[in-house]
Amino acid sequence: MTAFENIVQGLRVFASDVAQGFFEITHNSFALVGLAVVFATVTLTVRPDLRESGEARLMGWLQARQADALGIEADLAAIDRATATDPADLPKQQAAVAHWLSRKYRVAPEPISALVAEAYQVGAKVKLDPTLILAVMAVESGFNPFAQSPVGAQGLMQVMTKVHSDKYSLFGGKLAAFDPVSNLRVGVKVLQECIQRAGSLEAGLRYYVGAANVEDDNGYADKVLAEHQRLKQVAAGQNVPHSAPTGLRANKPETGPARVAALALS
Repeated sequence: MTAFENIVQGLRVFASDVAQGFFEITHNSFALVGLAVVFATVTLTVRPDLRESGEARLMGWLQARQADALGIEADLAAIDRATATDPADLPKQQAAVAHWLSRKYRVAPEPISALVAEAYQVGAKVKLDPTLILAVMAVESGFNPFAQSPVGAQGLMQVMTKVHSDKYSLFGGKLAAFDPVSNLRVGVKVLQECIQRAGSLEAGLRYYVGAANVEDDNGYADKVLAEHQRLKQVAAGQNVPHSAPTGLRANKPETGPARVAALALS
């Protein structure tokens, strides 16, 4: 064998050794990766808390990347503060009421659905018809949670916040008047007390609006009772026209000191 042939043979042996070594290394590396994947899978199966923690970190990282790309500061807790419910999640009767109110008062069905569900829940506890609660809300504010009257009645049910600060203390303070659910609960309690004191629904409504000691309540009780009747028909599955809302008390002059005095008693 010539010297040239010896060199060629040596190169072949060297190349074969390199290839064999590379195969061994990659084979072992893939084996190690496979073992690591199996170990990680078993660990995450046995320890779901680690899996949830990892998923949360990954989701947080992805959302942070999205927030940076959009230029918006992320606030993942915002969904917990939203007063909204999918109408499809409500019982049929409540969903019908929610859709009817949404169309009539031109507000989104999701927040209305949350208020309808709350009215039914609270109404059952205090033994008030939920459609009456919703009728008061409709006439008082037209479902505007930020409504305020000239004499300081605030929120969905136009409660005199200063007069009923003790009730709002249960919700963290007077600013809770602008939280729809808190305002609804306080308003329902005031309404219940007014009806009990007056002895009848119509007289209780006059107390609620502050017209217990005056001759004319500007048709307030009649408006609430009429809307109540319509909502009862909607809840019963009847087809009720939904004309544009009129006469919302939050946009009208108040009965003045009479309302303040009457609500101060409740």
